[in-house]
Parts: sequence; structure tokens; C-alpha cells
Amino acid sequence: MEKYGQYRDKGSGIAPFFPIAPPPSSPLLLPWQLFLAFIRIPILTFAWLVWLCAIRFLPAGSLLRKANQWCLLGIPGVWWIDLQVDNVRRGSLSQTPRGRLPYPGTIIASSYTSPLDVLYLAAIFDPIFTQSYRNSRLVRPITQETALANCFSITNPLELVGAAAAATAAGQKTLPLADLVKQNPTRIIVLFPESTTSNGRGILKLSPSLLSAAQDTKVFPVSLRYTPADVVTPIPGWFEALRFIWRLNSGQTHCIRVRIGKATTIARGLSLSASPSTTTTNSSALSGVSSSPSQARSRATADRASVGRGSFESNFFDTLQASPAQKVAGDISDDEGNGAVTEAERRVLDAVAEDLARLGRVKRVDLGVEEKARFVEAWGKGGKAGKGRK
Repeated sequence: MEKYGQYRDKGSGIAPFFPIAPPPSSPLLLPWQLFLAFIRIPILTFAWLVWLCAIRFLPAGSLLRKANQWCLLGIPGVWWIDLQVDNVRRGSLSQTPRGRLPYPGTIIASSYTSPLDVLYLAAIFDPIFTQSYRNSRLVRPITQETALANCFSITNPLELVGAAAAATAAGQKTLPLADLVKQNPTRIIVLFPESTTSNGRGILKLSPSLLSAAQDTKVFPVSLRYTPADVVTPIPGWFEALRFIWRLNSGQTHCIRVRIGKATTIARGLSLSASPSTTTTNSSALSGVSSSPSQARSRATADRASVGRGSFESNFFDTLQASPAQKVAGDISDDEGNGAVTEAERRVLDAVAEDLARLGRVKRVDLGVEEKARFVEAWGKGGKAGKGRK
């Protein structure tokens, strides 16, 4: 796979865009896998048609909506959910205070690896999904069907048909998260700040869309990981969608590992990013030793990473930082400067990325949407040869 070495993270060697091969399996199990897929796919199709034709028009949060989503998860064998909440002991989840779990009026910043992310969040929270862009603070509210299609970077077919196409065109307007939360105070907002799917082995560079939230709005980092891990969808296209359906329905069972981090706010993130630098400056002055800006940033990151760690284990790579030269360049230029990110705001995004990396037990990578676009182009031209060498 040397051909794709440029799409690995230079610091860690992680390749977040490579598809994950299924676990080794005996050829003797192929008839059983075919049987499972033959039984499950028609039932899953029926449950999905019920959703499209009737259930999705019901009020948000209704029992039938959630029951249908659990059917969409349970039919392919997603039966095991390993859920942990930061600072909450196992077995005491029912006694968790309201502020420890996402609730209406808050935002979920979720990892982004698979369509199962969308189905699970819909089954639990029945939220409003949004689409983020790498160079904009604005988000676009989208339907659950579009959120699923975005996992494969394909167009939702329903958006191309009749009245739905007109409604979609009218709903293309982007807006800040603060306005979206204000317009929907009884709903939870789901944000995928990485803007594109990965294979779950690293956290990509985050979009500045999270910064458009009101400073007092709580943001919950949520990490979702899967066993087996081959149900991720880093490669776009209809062929990969069909391959995902096969892997999902031919596997006997699937487990989702869900980790919900401690809520934070933009205001708290800005204050935490400012206070360590002040402390560093004062301590340097007292000791008579000058501190370079890069040293101050690394000390601030280390101090910030130690705050709110919760009960999950951490390791050295949780604080892996991007290059100081890494910035979010905005192609959108308006009066609010949507594309520009200050150093303090960059630290806020870094803190959220660190939380997602800690919860998922993975590392951060200095790769994002642009690198994935180049990788997909290279994969499409020489993917078969690369797979053969692998």
C-alpha cells in the first residue's frame, strides 16, 4: 500500500480513509451468511419502507418512530450496546442526573464512521441532523435519509423526486447552530464535525461549524465504535453502499460501543484556552525564562487535556496535536467572517477533538476533507492494484 502512503497521518502513520477488511471467516460459513442476508434484507427493506411511507411523518419523539429505528438496528443483528457516560459508574445509568446526558436544546458532536451512527442516534434521541462543511461555520439541517446518504457521499434519491425536490431546494439554506437551536428548543441537534466519514481509526480535522453555537449551549461529545469494525464506510459510492448492506446483514451480530463525554460549552472552552496561557506567562516571568509561543501552546494543551478527563483511561496519544500551521481556511467570506478561526477558537475545536479521541481510544490525525477527496480519486484510479498488494 505504499502507493497511498501520502494519505497516512505523518505523525502517527494512521490511514483513516482505508476500508477495513472483514474478520477472517471460514468458507464453510458462506451458506450461513447467505441465509442470514436472504432473510434479513427483505425484512429490513419492509421496515425501511414503513419508515418512508408513514412513520417519518409522525411527531418527533413518538414511540412508533423510535420503535421503527430499533427495528432497523435489530434486524441486521445490532443487538449489543455497550454504553458508558463520563463520570458515571457502570450499573448506575438509570440514576444519572439530567445534565450528564444530551437533552433538548443541546448539541451532540458525534464521531462519523458509519450509517449506524445515524440510526443509533435517531433511535435514542430522535434529533435534528445537520451537515457541516470544512470551511464554514454554518450548517444545513438535513433529514435522516439524507444523513444516511451522506455517509456514502451520494445524493438522497428522495431529494430528486417531485415535491420533495422543491422542499429540498427550499431547505438548502445554511444557518448558524445558535439559530437552529433557538428555532427547535425541544429537539437535540446532531453535528458531525469531521464533515466526512473515516474508518474510525482516527479523529479527522474538525469543521469550524461547532463555533456557531451559542456560548452557553451545552455540547456533548459522543463516540461510536463497532465490533466487527468492517461496517464503517470511508469510501463513497453506491457500490460501497451495497457492500455495507451485505456486511451488515451477513454478520451474525454487531456490537456498538457508545461513549458519551462530559458536556462543555464554547464559553468554557474559551476560558480554559485563555487561562493556561496566562499562567504559563506568569510562571515564565517569575522564573526569568522566556517561553516561545509553541511551548506555551503545548503546555496549554496539556493542561486543558487534563481537565474533565472523567473515568475513562487515557494515554499519551490523547493529546496529539496538529501542526501549529494548521488552520481552517474559509472559502466563505461574509460580514461575520465564517471561515476565519482565531487561536482561542482553534483551542476550543482542539479540546472537542481531544475528547472524541479519548472517548474512542484513538488518535487525532492531521487529515481532513481535502485529503480524503484526493485519496478517493487515487483509490478510484488504482484501488484494485492497491488491494492486490495489500
